[in-house]
Amino acid sequence: MTEAPGTSATDAPRRVLVLTHTGRDDAREVALAVVRALTGHGIVVRLLEPETADLGIDPAGFEGTIEVHPPVESGTDASAGCELAIVIGGDGTILRAAEITHTSGTPILGVNLGHVGFLAEAEYEDVDTVIDSVVHRRYTSEDRMTLDVVVYRDGEIVNRTFAVNEASVEKAARERMLEVVVEVDGRPLSRWGCDGIVCATPTGSTAYNFSAGGPVVWPQVEALLMVPISAHALFARPLVVAPTSVLAVEVLARTEGAGVLWCDGRRAVDLPPGARIEVRRGHTPMRIARLHEAPFTDRLVAKFGLSVEGWRGSAERRRRTAPDPKEA
Repeated sequence: MTEAPGTSATDAPRRVLVLTHTGRDDAREVALAVVRALTGHGIVVRLLEPETADLGIDPAGFEGTIEVHPPVESGTDASAGCELAIVIGGDGTILRAAEITHTSGTPILGVNLGHVGFLAEAEYEDVDTVIDSVVHRRYTSEDRMTLDVVVYRDGEIVNRTFAVNEASVEKAARERMLEVVVEVDGRPLSRWGCDGIVCATPTGSTAYNFSAGGPVVWPQVEALLMVPISAHALFARPLVVAPTSVLAVEVLARTEGAGVLWCDGRRAVDLPPGARIEVRRGHTPMRIARLHEAPFTDRLVAKFGLSVEGWRGSAERRRRTAPDPKEA
């Protein structure tokens, strides 16, 4: 956990990148309120060019300083020089932000307008608190494990990428099962005929890993997860291995079906028979901004609507077991 960056009067102006799911009316409404509030406090707001147009903002006529950055496809780092990236949308929008901030390490502060929103720090109704915390630098940041993913064909590297939640190897055609051999730390573990394999981080344990029947892992735990999807095998259990381990999946050369690698459900790589995928702990973590300390247990209860009825807490239990002073 690190403190929010600070500046002095002689430093450059504060800059915040604002990223929005502009396909939603409520997201555009919140984004405009955030932009107006931050610029009203003298903070420079950076927007991507397409989102600037979607929000109907004219930088020349705006009361405050707006920096318009070229589209992400331009190859330049939209988050460079920004102390924070405020993301308005759901987990998908936050994962897009993670791609943009991956090089710079800019902390991401998510405002959830989606469904579960596990990666978000605040909800729609918390926007005023978010703005106040950013203006007065009342936030901290924490690092989350990522994955570095390498794809080989015929022994040659054909793709390098990363993932925040998971790297999943899946069958490309519904009617064809994927035949794979999985490996941990250079040693073969098992051969599976399956629909796919999920390799996940603790952060991603509540995403695809969760849906595939994998364990929920607290973010503070450093580990890598591997979960088979609908495997036809006697031994096909979720695995939790050391963060220093290297996971590998080989698509058998004689398999009848091809595969596809998905990273965070956003970036795909075709996997012909014989392809090999290696997954290891990422060199660059994802940095998430936090407004307050909250136990992960409470987040699980809130996000999944878990029933905790009947729980009294340690203070109540002590009260119930303490001697009655009237009987003393």
